[in-house]
Amino acid sequence: MLPPPLRARLALIAVIAALVVVVLGVMYAGHSQSGAVDRWFVQPTDDSVGQPWRGVALATDFLGEPAGAAVLVVAAVAACLLRRRPRAAVFVVAATGLTVVTATLLKFLVGRTIHGPENLSYPSGHTAFFTALALVAALLATGPLGLGRTAGALLVLGAALVAGIAMGWAQVALGAHYPTDILGGWCTALAVVPVTGLLVDRVADSGAWKRR
Repeated sequence: MLPPPLRARLALIAVIAALVVVVLGVMYAGHSQSGAVDRWFVQPTDDSVGQPWRGVALATDFLGEPAGAAVLVVAAVAACLLRRRPRAAVFVVAATGLTVVTATLLKFLVGRTIHGPENLSYPSGHTAFFTALALVAALLATGPLGLGRTAGALLVLGAALVAGIAMGWAQVALGAHYPTDILGGWCTALAVVPVTGLLVDRVADSGAWKRR
């Protein structure tokens, strides 16, 4: 699932991303307000944007909600199976699932909140999921497109950046997250997806699935 030419770069990115997640988590553990970095961008409120952009933000937000996310994952899995790529289908489910689980666990560990003690905010699960799905799609496309190391890396990082910015903007615009929550969610995906890809490849190459 991870093209060999990209593995070293993705491993380095995953390590750096994991460090960013940890550092931000320690910085904002137990906080209930925006930090100095957040205020460089915007002070989150419930009405940061008006129509028609609020409608765009709500539509984007839906793609990270359980129902919207399920539709995207099912569609991606179906596409993989139609192309007779069962390992890719497993990668889609495992990578997005583990990313969401990791983000959820981090929320409880960090304990940062927004708009009340019941709204855990760090890292952004919506951003983590959407970025993870974009990463998976880009990684699966590098092989069929015949992309080399540089072009493949640009595609993967570009897809992650576009997805992270799109969902991150929606979350901040709707007042659901602080900007640093978005960075934490983005980096969570960058850390989890490459590791998941390596695990899926190792299990598949070991023949464990075939023995079952």
